[in-house]
Formats: sequence, C-alpha cells, structure tokens
Amino acid sequence: MAAPAPARRFKRRRASDDDEDDAMAKLLRMADEAEEYVTVAERREQAAAQRSENRAARRERAREEGIEDYGARRAKALEAMAAEKRREEEEAARQSLLDAHDALAEERANMDATAVKVDKQESAEEQLLREANQVSTNALMSKAEIARGARFTESLETSWRAPRYYREKSEEELAALRKKWHIIVEGETVPPPIRTFREMKMPRALVDALAGNGIKRPTPIQVQGLPVAFSGRDMIGIAFTGSGKTITFSLPAILHSLEEEMKLPVEPTEGPVAVILCPSRELARQTYEVCERYCGALASGGWPKLRSLLVVGGESKRDQIMQVEREGVHIVVATPGRLKDLLNARKMNLNLCKYLCLDEGDRMLDLGFDEEVQGIINHFTRQRQTLLFSATMPQKFQDFAKNTLVRPVLVNVGRAGAANLDVIQEVEYVKSEAKIVYLLECLQKTAPPVCIFCERKGDVDDIHEYLLLKGVAAVSIHGGKDQAERTAAIEAFKRLEKDVLVATDIAAKGLDFPDIQHVINFDMPEEIENYVHRIGRTGRCGRTGVATTFINKNVPEPALLDLKHLLVEAKQRVPPVLLALDDPDEDLSGVGGVRGCSYCGGLGHRITDCPKLDKTARQQAGQRRDMLRGGGGYGAEM
Repeated sequence: MAAPAPARRFKRRRASDDDEDDAMAKLLRMADEAEEYVTVAERREQAAAQRSENRAARRERAREEGIEDYGARRAKALEAMAAEKRREEEEAARQSLLDAHDALAEERANMDATAVKVDKQESAEEQLLREANQVSTNALMSKAEIARGARFTESLETSWRAPRYYREKSEEELAALRKKWHIIVEGETVPPPIRTFREMKMPRALVDALAGNGIKRPTPIQVQGLPVAFSGRDMIGIAFTGSGKTITFSLPAILHSLEEEMKLPVEPTEGPVAVILCPSRELARQTYEVCERYCGALASGGWPKLRSLLVVGGESKRDQIMQVEREGVHIVVATPGRLKDLLNARKMNLNLCKYLCLDEGDRMLDLGFDEEVQGIINHFTRQRQTLLFSATMPQKFQDFAKNTLVRPVLVNVGRAGAANLDVIQEVEYVKSEAKIVYLLECLQKTAPPVCIFCERKGDVDDIHEYLLLKGVAAVSIHGGKDQAERTAAIEAFKRLEKDVLVATDIAAKGLDFPDIQHVINFDMPEEIENYVHRIGRTGRCGRTGVATTFINKNVPEPALLDLKHLLVEAKQRVPPVLLALDDPDEDLSGVGGVRGCSYCGGLGHRITDCPKLDKTARQQAGQRRDMLRGGGGYGAEM
C-alpha cells in the first residue's frame, strides 16, 4: 500500500519543468520578434528625411503633370484657332460677289451721306457768318475812310525798338520762347517776345512801380503783347481772365502819350492822345485807376506829368469837360455812350489821338455797342493804332478784326473763351425754390470775400435782402442803381469791409477783385462767354479759386451742352446730369476748322443752332419793323 505515493510526487515535478521550458521558449521567440530601440533624436531625423522625400516626389509629379497640361491646353487652343479660321474661310467662300458689292455700296453711301452733311453744314455756317459779319463790317472804320475807299497799308510808326539781341534771334529761337509760354501768334513780322520789363526799355520809374505792386515778371500775354503794342502794330489780344491784359494795353497808352508829350506838350482843350473804351462804368473806373497809378509813378520819377480822364455816365459831365478845357488830357478811359456825347457836343476832339483800345473787344463790337463805337471812330482825323482785348473772342470777331485792322498781330494765350485753369468748377443741381436757402450752405465752402452773380436785377435785390436778414455783410450792384451807390458798394467790397457782393453781369467782365476765393452763379447764363467772365473773378494772379454754379431743368439745353464741353476742356468733374446729355453735333466738331460755334465761341453747338445769333436776328428784325412803322413824318406820323 506504501509504493504508489512517490510516483505522484515525480509527476508534479516533471510538469513544472515542462511549464518552465514553455515559458523560456516563449521568451526567446519574443526576443527574436522585438524591434531594435531607436532614440528620440534618431526618430526625428528619420521623420524629417521622410517629409523631404515626400515633398520632392510631389514637386516632380506636379511638374510632369503641368507640362502635360500646358501641352494639352496649347494643342486645344491651336486646334480651336484652326477651326475658327476654317469656319471664316468657309463663310467667306459662301458669300457671293453680289453680297460683297452690296456691302461696299452701303459703306460708300454712308461715307457720301456724311460728306454731304459736312459740306452742307460748312456752307450754311459760312453763309451765316458772312451775314453776321455784315452787321458790323465797318464798325472800326470812320465814314471818311469808307468814303475815300482807301486803307492804310503800313502800321503806325513809333520810336520803340526791341533790344538788338532779341531782334537778331532766329525764328526757331523765337518760336521756342513762344512755345515755352504757350503763346500763339499770327501776322507778318511779329515783334519778338521779351522776358523782362527792363529789357522792354521802359522807364525805370515804371519798372519800379510794377515791382512795388507785386508785378516783377511779365505774364505770357505781356511777354508778347507789350512788344507788339509798343511797336505800333494793330493787335488782337486773347488771354484767360486774370492774366494781366489791363497792364498790356495801359502801359503802351501811357508810353505813347509820354512820347507825344516830350515832342510837343499837350495844351488846354487838346487831347487825348490815347483812348481806352470799356463796356461798363466799373471796368472803366478800374482801368482809369491803373493809368493814374502809373502816370503818377512816372511823374514821381522826374518824367512829364501825364493827365488821364475818366469819362463815364452817371457822373458830372461838366467836371469832365472842365478838365479838358483847363489842362488838356493825354489818356481818356471811357464808356462809349458818354464819350460819344462829348465828341458830338464838340467838348472834346480826337485830332491828336493815335491810340485806340477796346477792352472786352467782342462785347464792344456786339449789338448795341457797334454803332456807338463807329460814332466815336468817325471823329478820328489821323491814322491810329487799334487794339482789341478779351478773354472770349469768337472766331467771328477775330476774322472781322483781321480784315479791318492794319497788318494786325493776333496774340493768343490759350483758346479764346477757355476757362481759367486755376478755378475749380463745381456744378450742382438745385431746384429753383431751394436756391436762395442753399446759398447759405455754399457760402461755407470758403472764407470771404464771395461774389454771387444773377441774371435778373430782381434776384440781386432778393438775395441781398435775404443775406442781410441772415446777418451776412453784403452789398449789391446792378444797372438799376445810381452810379454813386454802385461805386460805394464796389469800394467797400474791395476794402474787405463787406464779405459778399451780389451783382448782375455788369461786375462780371474785367473787374479785378484779387482776394475773391469763391464765385457763385445763382443761375446759369444763357451765353457761355458770360459764364467764363463770371468765374474769372476768382483764381486771379496765380491763386486758386472755386466757382459753384446752380443748374436745374429751367436752363436751356444749349447752355448746358456748352458748359459740359467747357468742363471737359478744363479737366473738371462733369456731373451725371450733364454726362447724360446727347450732343447732336458731335460728328461735326471739326467742320470748317472751327470747334463749336464761330459766332459766340460755345463748344456745345454750331453756328446754325446758336441761341445768341437767333437772339440778335430777332432784335434786328424788331428794329427794322420799328423803322417801317415810323414812316417818314415827324413824330412817326405822315
């Protein structure tokens, strides 16, 4: 019974050994299968290398695919072009000779129609211009000259000569000087442009007086205009507002008078030697003050005293006559009506006069002034030098003056009728009932002084009263006020005692208010030349000014078209309401070599549609009807 027990113990030990062997074998297998340990730094290096490898592979694939895409795209494009070309060739082949003939015939017909339209327009414009010029063909010739049928062929001789080094310059050098100052000249043997006042051989006292007034160098119109006027040549001077035209015709009048005074002094009841005609009393007074200033400067410098006289309506005729009778005069600055009255009354004569200047010459030769101008010229008894100056000189007046004057020289600085480029032009659409109220807002754009222009005298009075009620220091002038009141208003405005001047167009032409920063056009004038003169009251002497213009549906379309073209020419912002306007004469812009209207200078219409010409024709027809109604008896009765 004792033998079986040991056998069980041996089996347990052998089973334990087997388990240990299995565990050892398993461990050995696991050791064989385990990966080798890699440090963190090594793992990072391997990851970076893998990323670089991937990027390089992607770039290579993209490059290969791109080349393949470009090649495919290029092949497709070439194939499409070839297909389009084949299609066009097939279409051309299908087109019959008859179709081609019809297309050419239609094109030729359109060209012929355009040519016929242009020819008709040019013929109509030439006819209208000839008829318009007949109104004032003889306005610059006296009746005695017309009766003799003889015309002067040589210009008036003076003692002035340009410096030799200017006379010896070649035409190419002179042309370069003129191009530098944007000066255009027309005429025979034009005197050279001169760069400084001292080189113009003016008395030292005059040069110093100019410098004392801040005029140290001549403006472009003075660079060429003064030598022409000093040399005795007839002249047409065109330059934008504020360019120094007054000096250009005042100094020659003074020096011609000085030359005559040194030859033979002017005695009582004699004179004048020079006459300057202006369209308004205010402009005449301003020009007279310029002449007085420089005549006084000459006298202070030891030269003979020259006497100037202002001859305008609204002032004592007796005082004007007494100055002539007591001392005689050298220079007369006048409006046509009063001067004609004195000449007809034989209180003054033009026996010594050899210099005649028409400031704002286009206005002086226009309807209403041409007869008075001719009435004055009838009193000339000797050859004279004639000068016409304006910022707006339509082609009509240029052609007329060239045919009437003696060997005239045209001096043009910029296009006639162009706006001053120193003026910022703003156009605003304002309803009629809101304009007066909106004025107060517009006055805030700049500091005073400000000038407001209106077409009607009633509007001037209404605006003046409204501004006074709002506490604005304002004055007003128009043709219905007496001369003393007008003069006092302008003087107060010039002395900066008043902030706002409200005026009709009598203050628009020529008046020099150097401090004006802002011009407001309460209404758009019917004639674009009046607009140019209005905005020319600011932006003077190189300063920058602002011009605000109110427009609305009541403004005639021709005036708006003229304004649109003027804004485009001056490179100003054009409001949408003007951009929307259609220009019916756009395809006729170069007919006859003239841009726009050759009668009034507007760029938005032709002479065949000129509102100013129509207005003039109606006035002339009315005058003819009045003459026919008058009959031949006294008091218009038979």
